[in-house]
Amino acid sequence: MHKQNKEERVKKSTRVLLKLSGEAFSDGEASLSVSRFHAVVDELLQGAAAGVEIAIVVGGGNFLRGASIENALLHRVTADQMGILATVLNGLALRDAIEARGGEAELMSALPIEGVVDAFDYRLARKALTQKKIVIFAGGTGNPFVTTDSAASLRAVEIGASSLLKATKVDGVYDRDPHHFPDAQLFSHLSFAEVLQKELAVMDLAAFCQCRDYNIAIQVFNLFKPGALSRVLLGHTEGTIVYN
Repeated sequence: MHKQNKEERVKKSTRVLLKLSGEAFSDGEASLSVSRFHAVVDELLQGAAAGVEIAIVVGGGNFLRGASIENALLHRVTADQMGILATVLNGLALRDAIEARGGEAELMSALPIEGVVDAFDYRLARKALTQKKIVIFAGGTGNPFVTTDSAASLRAVEIGASSLLKATKVDGVYDRDPHHFPDAQLFSHLSFAEVLQKELAVMDLAAFCQCRDYNIAIQVFNLFKPGALSRVLLGHTEGTIVYN
């Protein structure tokens, strides 16, 4: 019964925060793939048309990751700032892709650029969501040494989202790495306590604990599975749900 109640609560979510990595926009050849953008945006618009208020935190890994480019030339802070700028590039592209497909979008960044992207303001973000616009958050938290997982949990709290939807390349949370262990077990439901006890990798620990403390359910699913994003947005069972 506990699991059933949890599924019902997730299904009733009307405001969600979707975490999209930069990989969502790349086809392996082009950093910005038109076909990938169309696939993601079409499913986003299905959810928006059904009345779901959608906010998105975008990563920048299709261009670069700050931690991976730190070297003798670049200080880690500079490398992370470059990664932050990469998320702005994806935010600009996603906004235009949504508008090109007939949707309405609002882009905000923790690192504003005059004439390019406005600063994040949680009040304006909430207002845009009530106006049924898809709101895109770029720039991470605006700080180095912090991942976009932490930006996602923070923005989810600030906008009052009931669920954080984490798009990945696997079908959900497993007991072991499914890429290395074909018999890995996929969990349909987990509590926050079980994730910590089993030492499962769901997202960054700080972000994970923030979702737990603010009672924001986390749903982990495979973005590259056809129709999975729209099913998650519409409240259908998909992937793994983590809850209090």
